[in-house]
Amino acid sequence: MRIAYDGRRFRAVSNVESGDVTTGTTFHYRQAGDVVWGTYEGGGVAFGTLIAQVDEAGRLDMRYQQVSTTGQLRTGRCRTVPEVLADGRLRLHETWSWTEGGEGSGTSTVEEMD
Repeated sequence: MRIAYDGRRFRAVSNVESGDVTTGTTFHYRQAGDVVWGTYEGGGVAFGTLIAQVDEAGRLDMRYQQVSTTGQLRTGRCRTVPEVLADGRLRLHETWSWTEGGEGSGTSTVEEMD
C-alpha cells in the first residue's frame, strides 16, 4: 500500500531527552511523487525543515535541519516507519541521529492530527 503524506499534519507524542522535539512540536508534510518535504516548529524547535524519499512501503529516508529555541543550528538524519492506525491516521516511528550541532541519537513517535 502506497502512503500519501501530502497535506498531513503530525504532532510528536514521544521523544528522548537529547531531542528538541516535544509534544508541542507540529509537523506539516507535503509530497510530490517519491519526494516528501515539510516544516515543523514548536516545543524546543523555533523552525525546522525536512526532506525525504519515500519507498513503496511508505518508509521515509529523511534529512532535517532546524534552529532550536535556544538559537542552536542542528542537522540530522532519520529513518521513519509508518503505522496505519485503526481510524486511518498515521503513526510514524522514527529512529534519528544528529549529524551536526547535537550529539547522540534516539527514537521518537509522531501521530497524525485530526
